Parts: sequence; C-alpha cells; structure tokens
Amino acid sequence: MYFVKANLVNIRQRSIKPAHIYIENGQIVNIKYVKTLFNRFAIAGFIDAHVHIESSMLIPSEFARLAVVHGTVATISDPHEIANVNGVNGVKFMIENGKKVPFKFYFGAPSCVPATDFETAGATITPEQIAHLFEAENLKYLAEMMNYPGVLFKDKTVMEKLAIAKKYEKKIDGHAPALRGEQAKQYIEEGISTDHECFTKEEALEKLSYGMKIIIREGSAAKNFEALIDLLPEHYENMMFCSDDKHPDNLVEGHINQLVQRAVAKGIDVFKVLQVACLNPVEHYGLEVGQLAVGDPADFILVDNLQEFNVLRTYINGQLVAEKGKSFIKSVSEQPINNFNTSPKTYKDFEVPSHHFNKIRVIEALDGQLVSNELICDAKLGVLEFFNNGTEIVGAVSDTEQDILKIAVVNRYQDAPPAVAFIKNFGLQRGAIASSVGHDSHNLIVVGVDDFAMSRAVNLLIEAKGGIAVVDSVKKKKYVLPLPVAGLMSTEDGYKVAKLYADIDQKAKALGSKLKSPFMTLSFMALLVIPDLKLSDKGLFSGKEFKFVDLFVEL
Repeated sequence: MYFVKANLVNIRQRSIKPAHIYIENGQIVNIKYVKTLFNRFAIAGFIDAHVHIESSMLIPSEFARLAVVHGTVATISDPHEIANVNGVNGVKFMIENGKKVPFKFYFGAPSCVPATDFETAGATITPEQIAHLFEAENLKYLAEMMNYPGVLFKDKTVMEKLAIAKKYEKKIDGHAPALRGEQAKQYIEEGISTDHECFTKEEALEKLSYGMKIIIREGSAAKNFEALIDLLPEHYENMMFCSDDKHPDNLVEGHINQLVQRAVAKGIDVFKVLQVACLNPVEHYGLEVGQLAVGDPADFILVDNLQEFNVLRTYINGQLVAEKGKSFIKSVSEQPINNFNTSPKTYKDFEVPSHHFNKIRVIEALDGQLVSNELICDAKLGVLEFFNNGTEIVGAVSDTEQDILKIAVVNRYQDAPPAVAFIKNFGLQRGAIASSVGHDSHNLIVVGVDDFAMSRAVNLLIEAKGGIAVVDSVKKKKYVLPLPVAGLMSTEDGYKVAKLYADIDQKAKALGSKLKSPFMTLSFMALLVIPDLKLSDKGLFSGKEFKFVDLFVEL
C-alpha cells in the first residue's frame, strides 16, 4: 500500500479537498481528507471518446506510451481502419497489442467494412463476425455507423448489425455529417447514440434535442472545437471530447488535455469541462475506469493547477505510467500484418486523355475539414505523347497556376487501372505526395504536379508495402516513411516515428503546400461517406448524390 497527497477534485460532488489517496493492488482503498492544501491536484484521467489509433501511425502500445504523458488513461478506439485492410484479424491484432501495456483501450466492433460498395477494401466484416467480436472479445460498442443512407433506407445488412448490437446491449456510435431534420431524427431513433461529425452549432444542437450525445472533435485534420464549444456550458452532461484522427507529431504535443485547457480558458466551469473529459465516456460506455472513489481502479492524474493542467503524473491501475513528460511504458516488439498486392505503375497510368467537353469536376479540399466541395473548372490541356510523325496525344494535366492538381487512387489489393481526377488547394508547385493511408479502404492516394512524379511516389509505397512518400522532382529527392503494419502503422518507437513524420511533413510543405496537415487532408480525399466530392479506386464520387459522377462535364 502507498498513498498520494493532492487536492482531490471530485467531479460528481463538485468539490476540491486536500486528501491522502491510499492505493493497494491497483485500487483506491481509502481516502483520508486533511486540512493542509497541496500544490497539486488529483483528477480522474482523461478519455478520448472516439479515436482511430491507426491514424497516429503507431500500434496501440506505442500510442499509449505517448498519450499517458498528457494524462490520457483510456480511449474509445474504433479499429475500423485496420479492419478495412485485414478484417477481424486486424481488429484482434489491435486488441492483443493493446493488452501488452498498462493502458485502457476499449475497442469497438467496426460496423462498416467496407464503408461503401463504391470502393475496393481488403476485407469484409459480416454481422456474424460482429456478433463473434462481442462474444469472444467483449467489445463495448458498435463502432461508428457511417452508412447513414443504409440506416435511413433500412438496408438489410445494416439493420442486422444494429439489431446485433441491441441484442448484446452495446452502445452504437454514429457518423452522420450534415444530417438534419427528420432524417437525423430517424437515424437517432434506430438506437445510434453519439455523433462526432457535427460541423456547426446548429447541427449539434438539433441532434442533442433528439437525445444524441455530441462529441467535440479536435484532430490533426478535422477541427470542430471552436464551432461547438459554446454548447458545453448548457449541455455538458451530454457531451464528450475526442481527437478522431491524430498524427504522431501532434500526439507528442498534446491530447485531450489541450481541449480541457482551452475550454477552461474560455471561462467554462472547470467541473463541467472535467465531466466532459473524464466522466461522461465512463458512464456512457460503462468503462472500468476509476473516478477517484474508494473501490475504483486507481486511474488518475496529478496536475499542477486547474488552468494549464500541466500533467505531473499519470496512474493507471495504481501504476505510475508517466511523470513530468516522461513515459514509463516500455516499447513492445510486434510482428506486422499486412494486405498489399499491386504491381508498380508507370506515368502512363496517370494520364487523362482529352475529352470533347473542356470542363472538369474538381475536388476542393478544405483545410481543417473532412468535407470537400465540388467545383466546375476549365481543364488545362497539355501534350501527353509526341510522335516522330508529328502527331501528338493531348490530355488534361495539372495546372499549378490555378492550384488544380491531379489526384489518383490506386487499388492496393489487386492490379487495376488507377482512378484519376483533379483537386484544388494542395498548393504543390513541384513533385508529388502519396500515402497508403486513404480512408476508408486504404488504397494508395497521390497528388502531384506531373504524371512522372506521381508514379514515382506510388512506386515508393508499393516497394515499402505501405507508408507515406514525397517526391521532389526538381531537387531529384525522394522520401518515404514505411508503415509495415497494414500500410497504416509503424512498429518503431513512437517518438522516433513522430520525428520522422514531422520531417516528411515539412518535405511536403516545401513542395508548396500551405495545408496545416497535407498528409492527413490527403488521406480523407478518398472518404466517400463525407460529402461532397471524393475519389475512390473506382472513380469520382458525389457524397451528396451518393453515386459516381463523370470527370468531364457539359454545361
């Protein structure tokens, strides 16, 4: 037995009292209140209420090493990304790796693998397999139901998955960006209890009125904190915080602690903020995470004050896992799993022959958002091939002056012609960037100034069996960060991966990109379930109309 001295912050009772917290066998066995104030505060640990661990490019054990430094003790983790690559085996990989470290991972059963029928994924997870995961792994919830059209139109398989979750009395997470009115109400009435995809206060307020819990998201790409935080003072009982997708360099900087600090800095009552960050996920999902009460697991953190929330120590099940910026969780070795089977590409694979229409649909990427817009722009034509007899082949090419660049998605599971389109706002002036992180099916996705650079970047990924790559065609340099676990994650030390990622991120920005996180933004340009215009390995897709559309248009 040992005890910790601190001012104990009781979220439920809304009190702060100096105390000695006695811990034995991983539990809080006694709390003795004293009269002398301390220079530190004990609060329940922070919880990320919705995160894809894979987006950190780290396996769960390494994610935990970095997260505990910031006071995170648990995550509600959707293994949807690796499931799209490796199916149930991918989910079990995440669960088993997470068990190897002192951290509380709560994985869900992925509901949408594949996410849609309009893309090629590496696996399918059936309703029967979801039932198996609930039984064999005791998973807490059905992960985000992205196929909201399937819910609204009562698709047989979708409804079967919802019924299985209800049968096992599991929570059902939602994903319904911009869904409003009667459709939102119908979606929620099917038992879907959360949404982390609200972009406006009005949308979130409407969903709250229908009984849904709203998760405020602030990740590396999608940032909705400022849009939604003003709802917290009144609706704190029905809100949570999440990162959703967090790149490794951003995870080194901070996690849920940053949202807590920002919320309190806005003058919001500290007890309400802590209820959102520490208590609500525990109660909603029924987590075995302690709340600083006698008999609870000893999961808590010590901070120096209740304004900056600088984390002094993090305890999980009574074990000191981090202190003053240093993680005590040890790295574990892991054997990668993957699913990668495509041949090298040539520049000709990325050519777009000219068309009798000269207008094209262009994806408009929006910095800090997963949503995109559809633009209609003039196609820039250039010579693709020139023959000795004087003939030439003309096609649509990137237009750096207008910042309209070529984008392609390459099927990584089998050989097939790439799908090619155009995108605005990536800002590259030379070269190309590519990634095997392409939500949700994780095919290869590339943006570039010319077809040669695009093929080189894609081939770097094919050679590495997954990763992120930069090709600087002017300096004749190439860079790649291998991600051998499903083409999504590294097995290396998390801090090393964070540095390597930060370096290659700067290499991408050196090509001209002004995006805050070009690789994260790139990864979502194949995410068909987020409107409006996106690109899958099968073609250009309208999220509003939920169907394929032509690249060239007649006006």
